Formats: sequence, C-alpha cells, structure tokens
Amino acid sequence: MTIRDVADTRRRRRSQPSNDVDLAVFPLPAGWKWSTIADLVGDAGVFIDGDWIESKDQDANGSVRLIQLADVGDGVYRDRSSRFLTKAKADVLRCTFLAEGDVLIARMPDPLGRACVFPGDDKASVTVVDVAIVRSANGEFDHRWLAHFVNAYPFRSAVSALQAGSTRKRISRGNLATIPLPVPPLSDQRQIVAEIEKQFTRLDAGVAALRRVQANLKRYRAAVLKAACEGRLVPTEADLDATERGTPAFEPGEELLARIVTERRQNWRGRGAYREPAAPDIANCPPLPGGWTVVSLEQLTSAARPICYGILMPKANVETGLLFVTVKDVKGDTIDLSSLHRTAPTIAAKYARSSLTTGDLLLSIRGTYGRVAEVPKELDGGNITQDTARLDVTALVDHRYVATCLRNPDCQNYFKRVARGVAVKGVNIGDVRPTPIPLPPLAEQTRIVAEVERRLSVVEELEATVTANLQRARRLRQSILQRAFTGTLV
Repeated sequence: MTIRDVADTRRRRRSQPSNDVDLAVFPLPAGWKWSTIADLVGDAGVFIDGDWIESKDQDANGSVRLIQLADVGDGVYRDRSSRFLTKAKADVLRCTFLAEGDVLIARMPDPLGRACVFPGDDKASVTVVDVAIVRSANGEFDHRWLAHFVNAYPFRSAVSALQAGSTRKRISRGNLATIPLPVPPLSDQRQIVAEIEKQFTRLDAGVAALRRVQANLKRYRAAVLKAACEGRLVPTEADLDATERGTPAFEPGEELLARIVTERRQNWRGRGAYREPAAPDIANCPPLPGGWTVVSLEQLTSAARPICYGILMPKANVETGLLFVTVKDVKGDTIDLSSLHRTAPTIAAKYARSSLTTGDLLLSIRGTYGRVAEVPKELDGGNITQDTARLDVTALVDHRYVATCLRNPDCQNYFKRVARGVAVKGVNIGDVRPTPIPLPPLAEQTRIVAEVERRLSVVEELEATVTANLQRARRLRQSILQRAFTGTLV
C-alpha cells in the first residue's frame, strides 16, 4: 500500500477517528509513528487557510503586507509580494497574521502543494486564501521538517491524487489533512533537517555552478554569432587576397548585391508594376571589413514570393488537413514536427501566398519573436500562421548565413527596437523588410557558416550535458527527501 492509497482511504473515512493512520504504508524506524498535519497541530496549533482579500481591500500605502502564491516557492520563500492593505482593513477582515517560522503550503500550482517556511518580515504580514498556514502550539514538531516532507515526492504524489478543479487545479485544506505523515521523534526531526540542509547546501552550490556554465555558454553563443556577422570569425576574402593571393579574386558584397537585385527584378517581369525592396535600416550597424556591405532582408528575398505572414485563423485541427507552423512550434533553431496541427484545405487555399517550400526560412514575429528555423522537406507545401514570417532567400547567397545573421545579437536587438504591442509584442512585416543583414562575398559566407556550425555544435553538446546534470540534481534532491522520510538518511 502507498501513501496515496492511505490518503484515499482517509478521505473516505473522514468521520472516523484519526488513529487509523497506523496503516502500514511502509515500515517505520523504531520510535516513528503515522500522523497527519491536523493531528500534529491539534486543537492548540494553527492549520487554517489564508484570508479572502479582494483587490478593493488592498492599499498600496498600507502597513500590512499581503503574501501571495508567488511568494511560496518549492522549499524557498521567494519574497516577491508588493501588495499591501491597512491594519484597519486587516482587523475588519479578521485576518490571521503570519508568525516567523510558519509553514506555508500552496493549494494551487505550480507545483501544487509546494511548501516553504515563512522567515518573518519587518512588516505585519497576512496571506491569501489559497495558501494554508501551519503552526505548532508549543514546538511539538519542527516546522522545517514538515516543510521538507510536504515537498517530498510521497506527499506531493498524494496531493496530486486529491486535487480538484477543471481550469486551475487546487487541493482543499480538508484533503491536505488526510495525507499520512511518517513522524519521527522531535530530536530526530532536527537531525534530519540538519542533514537535509547540509546536503541541499552542497547541491545548491553545484546547481549554481551549472547555472553559471549555462550563462557562459549563452554568452559564448552570442559572441560567436556576433563575430561571424562582423567579419571577425574567419579570414575575410580581402585579407586572403592581401596575404595569400596577391591579386583580387573575389566578388565584393556590393557587386553580389547588384546581381541579386537584377535577378530579383528579372524574375518579376510580366507580373505588373515592380516594387523596389526596402533599403536596410543602418542606424545601429557596426563597422564592416573590406568587401562587405549592408543589405536589407527584403533585398535578399524573392519578389514573386515576398516576405509575408500566414493564416489568421487556422481554426480546429483537421486530421486530413494541411500542416501549418505556429510560433510555439519553432523551438531553438528547428521546427518541432511532432507538435504541428493541420488546417482545412479550404482555409489553406485562401493563404496560398504564404505556402512553404523546402529551404525557406521562418522568422517568428509575434510573442517570442526573433526565432529562426529552416523549412524541412516534410513541410513542403505547408503553411504558417500570422505569428510567423516566411522568407524565400535567393539562391545567390547561402541561406544558412542569412539565418546566422538573423540570430545574431545585432539583429535580435533590432527586432526588440521595432517590436510593438503591450500584452503581446510583435514585429510588423513592414519592419522585417528593412532588417539589416551584413553581406560578405559568397565564399566567405560558406566559411562563416561552417565555422559557426563547428563551434555551436560543441556548445550544444555542453548545454546538453549541463541540462542532464541539472535534471540529475533535481532527482537527487527528491532522493535526499525520500531517504529522509523513510528513516535512512540519518
């Protein structure tokens, strides 16, 4: 029988005395016993919900701080609240004031049932109704021990089994009161807490080091992309001519641009009046080496298949419909094919202008804007939504180099500068067209892409290792708690 089974049994037998907690969930060490939070607290302690405090009850100039769900971390008090009410209002509402050392249990996600110890505050504090408050009367149990156990998997699993609600899950205090606890003597509780916190301190130091590595890898990735798009990552064609070749043997960026624009115009013939592409926004462009020039993203794309967004309302997922890509499907530098939905062919037909071809680049332009991915063959003939722009890059440049430029910090900063919106920010197509792209000779583009891919492949391997170790640290944290509450840690 598991703790979840016992919790279910106790919920069904709420009217029975609490002495049925001696059910053998797992063997306990000598001197331990089964109990519940309600039994530990008894009549003299505190086990209640926080207070129902509405927005109209709050006052930014009040002296009583309102502790919220966001303040209750998974074993950590986050100290984020900036909401207050007056002492007079708290008295009228008959609020319960928090005391230093109170155990706070979140009755709503995420995660559901997380707990922390309230460290005290220089202001009087109360909390919201979806946080349960636990306080012993005379130190009958160690509050830190209880908070650690509530965050352990056995208790959290029982909470999950007892949750209720459709849109937002929650657990009632009544159901929290039914979950069995393996309770050691008070002296053992204190030893367990000391050992947990010693091991957690070491674990936290390791996690902090891994986080620093993550941050350094992120900075290195950005530095590689920035150097690539400023002509500092590989030898330039101009440098090679001066040191190795002796005579000019490359097509400068300006001449390459002239060829691109000429071909763009020629491919448009017979389609009506031709519109010249937008000029690049060069307001914040860094200095470039010889043989490079700055072009606009629109100059590098087809006039026949212009930069555009896609379907406004794909509606319901149609099993036999046409695949389409949303901004959430662009993860990292790739498209997650497993998450794609399909739209009705009649809807897709209305947006044929944004249909996809293998090798197109997709740029997210709304919400998490600035992500870039290449269209794989599986999406040939598919479509996109209004949150994504399609880029048909000319074959006269390396489209992988264009993707590299779009990911580099200068382009990302450009998107931040032109993004609009309040709740959800986005980049208009009119601002995507003049996105500045530094254009080197074609041979140099190829060398840059090869070097970027070489360096970033190493970064990706290291990032995967760090991520795996962070996941291992999370499992190890739960393992420590599991051992603590089965009596094998100390």
